[in-house]
Amino acid sequence: MKYTSKSFCLILVIHLTGSIFPHNIFGQINPENVEIIRDAYGVPHIYGRTDADTAYGLAWAHAEDDFLTIQKAYLAGNGQLSQWKGKGGVGADFLTQFINSKETVLNLYDTISEEFKAVLHGYAEGLNAYAKHHPEEVILSSFFPITPQKILIYSQLQLFVSNQGDKLVEAIYTNQMPKYVKPFEEDVQGSNLIALSRSKTGTDETFLTINTHQPLEGPTSWYEAHLVSEEGTNIIGATFAGAPCILTGANQYLGWTHTVNYPDKADVYELDMVSKNTYLIDGMEHELVTKKAKVYVHFLGLKIPIKKKYYESIYGPTLKNKTAVFSVRTPSTTNINALEQWWRMGKARSFSEFYKYLEWNALPGYNIGYADRNDTIFYISNGKIPRRNPNYDWKLPVAGNTKKTLWNTYYKTQELPQVIAPKAGYIYNANHSPFRSTGTEENPNPDDFAEAMNYERYDNNRSTRLFALLNEKDTLSFEDFKRIKYDRKLPTPLNYNFIDFNALFDMNPKEYPDVALVLQQIQEWDRVADANSYGAGAYAVFYYSLGEYYSQLGPSKIVDPPLIYTCLKEAKAYMLKHFGTTEIRLGDFQKLVRGDKELPIYGLPDVITAMRGKAYKNGRVKINHGETYIGLIRFSPDKTTVRSVVPYGSSNHPSSKHFDDQMEMYQHFKTKQMSFDRSDVIQGAKKIYHPQ
Repeated sequence: MKYTSKSFCLILVIHLTGSIFPHNIFGQINPENVEIIRDAYGVPHIYGRTDADTAYGLAWAHAEDDFLTIQKAYLAGNGQLSQWKGKGGVGADFLTQFINSKETVLNLYDTISEEFKAVLHGYAEGLNAYAKHHPEEVILSSFFPITPQKILIYSQLQLFVSNQGDKLVEAIYTNQMPKYVKPFEEDVQGSNLIALSRSKTGTDETFLTINTHQPLEGPTSWYEAHLVSEEGTNIIGATFAGAPCILTGANQYLGWTHTVNYPDKADVYELDMVSKNTYLIDGMEHELVTKKAKVYVHFLGLKIPIKKKYYESIYGPTLKNKTAVFSVRTPSTTNINALEQWWRMGKARSFSEFYKYLEWNALPGYNIGYADRNDTIFYISNGKIPRRNPNYDWKLPVAGNTKKTLWNTYYKTQELPQVIAPKAGYIYNANHSPFRSTGTEENPNPDDFAEAMNYERYDNNRSTRLFALLNEKDTLSFEDFKRIKYDRKLPTPLNYNFIDFNALFDMNPKEYPDVALVLQQIQEWDRVADANSYGAGAYAVFYYSLGEYYSQLGPSKIVDPPLIYTCLKEAKAYMLKHFGTTEIRLGDFQKLVRGDKELPIYGLPDVITAMRGKAYKNGRVKINHGETYIGLIRFSPDKTTVRSVVPYGSSNHPSSKHFDDQMEMYQHFKTKQMSFDRSDVIQGAKKIYHPQ
């Protein structure tokens, strides 16, 4: 074999050190100062002298449980996934280079505080140390070592996608522009947040539920951890692969959770081209800057680099399609401080301190639900929202020939829709309108907000149901609170925000004799998505059939009886083919699957316990999105308690007993007790070790 000097040096390093890394990138964190305690469910409780120590331990523990996902996420976020995956990584690699993530992070790195830089360094060291000791798990050695900058570069891609910027890029690339209209998200997968103050609980306790619905697996699935340092950190919650801090959770003083919101957070500009690479701005010519993204395809064992051209205008990254030239602009690319803001939110000890960190305005979106031991409950439709010229229609591509459309300022946190300590005693959100977030009399007024912010105005099934349940009683016990969180019933009439097929319940079965039994099952169903429900089973098969026709519906998205009849016939044929009967329970049709374990599972799209599946085998669907990390938090004046559960377990390794040991608990609406108290953690410890 022929070696280049570069490959020879790498081999020499490996020979001398037993690692793909030189020694001098280690030594900042002493692993003896980091302690990982695994509890009965394998959840890591990580203790360190400093927050950097704790970040090191988090990186090591998460790598023990799922190093592969962390690496794939970082490769995608740093534009190198196609080096490992080939064609399957090209899209992510192009996108992260298109939004100039690397340049943005390098240019703005000094805006990160020294305290958080230490956390980033600690986390990077933890991953590098794990890779050094487990080289057989490294999938692309050239990507290492991980650096703080690479962590932040990956976060830029995640935040751009969360702002739906990827959808605008896709619309340009597939020639949907300039007719593309920004839609409100058709979010039936959803998330929910609820907080109850003591006036609503009738006790000395304040309640908060964490119920963010995410993919059950992959880089944006939740990983549970407990982080403690001598620098004031003591937080229980969940994070994503590659994040150095908790993103949703509770400390001993307060807690918060998120749901996705959909104000207008990204714009497209149609440039006024006067030549191939020249465009007009207010009558003056400007040159497009030509850039090239490097991606890889694999052929006959070779990695073949391919350059994909894109451009830069004064509005932002730019693409050409068959009709025109378009630029994309979104606030998520203007700062790199989101992770630090989350970290500081987790260290806050009061509402005023928490709100101070919200005022950083570094998180590009997300609703936030908050509660604390002082009985403050709070909701905000958070986001970095541009101040746009009101003379343009921002739902469509806007004129890219004038600086009148070039926004550079943003609304302050205080100017966003929010509710603090409502007299109604509750706040809630289910990815619906921020103008329906508490009791009717105390909601934000939509007239107080600019039309160009384009806030959601709709309800959905989950929000409709939550509002009804929260107002059933003057006071709600903790058992009531859990019952509401685990509610599985669709309202009457159905209130999907993106489609209306209520005609299903008005059709006369006698007029459709060949599907009468299926139709009757659905019409007589109590609308509760229990795993043992036959009506829910028939409805689920019908719902997925209807989804195949969604793109063909007109703008009203109202489904008429002829199409419903077609879908009922398809549902009947499907059930007979795969089950031999038209009487199937929901749990026969949809499964919670992990390895060889399959469990019948509750939930449907847009019930509070929302579940959505993908084709699995033998006509079944496998749940891949919905109920993920669940946290039930109780704050009293001197104590905070946390109960939690995840869909599978703490480990992504099939050989681990924690690969699937929470599935039955999750299936039966049960949770496990977590504790901030070290003595409790020690008492329940199954393994105690230093990460080395």
